[in-house]
Amino acid sequence: MIDTQALCAEQRWRAAEIICYDNFLVDPPAFIAGADVGFEQEGAVTRAAIAILRYPSLELVEYQVARIATTMPYIPGFLSFRESPALLAAWQQLWQKPDLIFVDGHGISHPRRLGVASHFGLLVDVPTIGVAKKRLCGEFAPLDAAAGSLAPLEDKGEQLGWVWRSKARCNPLFIATGHRISADSALAWVQRCMAGYRLPEPTRWADAIASRRPAFQHWLQQHLEVLQ
Repeated sequence: MIDTQALCAEQRWRAAEIICYDNFLVDPPAFIAGADVGFEQEGAVTRAAIAILRYPSLELVEYQVARIATTMPYIPGFLSFRESPALLAAWQQLWQKPDLIFVDGHGISHPRRLGVASHFGLLVDVPTIGVAKKRLCGEFAPLDAAAGSLAPLEDKGEQLGWVWRSKARCNPLFIATGHRISADSALAWVQRCMAGYRLPEPTRWADAIASRRPAFQHWLQQHLEVLQ
């Protein structure tokens, strides 16, 4: 039996440690990571992929994938406890640690202000941004259909982040502080890392690696040819 009351208490004390202003050791960051978590074998295996991109070229320079036994069941509101162990396993495999991390998931835009981007950012103590595809909590004004439409995401009088339509005719992204970065800087860094797709390049590459999409297969083929 999972003690959700204990997990709630942990979320609250961890959330109190989040730094919501810029605290970069390297600025601008030389390397930016994208992180993506999924599940395999009907949830029995947690898979985390981390892509390392050089900035500002946004060239993929390293990737790592970790697969571990899933440590807890899916419980709404506690996903970060389910996903963080695999992210840490992938992190430990990296040769090049990044200066900034984009996580496919929520930062402080969470009912108890501890989404996976914040949880993971605290664990590795690196500036981290949550880039989520769906709203978890909070309210925002309707966006225009055009790319670039923007509205604050607010909950109980507090701004949790930004809702930004990165591409026309696509659902918006929910961008929030994970750790050691402000909401405005989080939005600015996501905008700097766009290359014509709905997702910023760091999380787009992490997803491509995790799912072995054609873009990643092409990248692998090119690098194999270079090595030969």
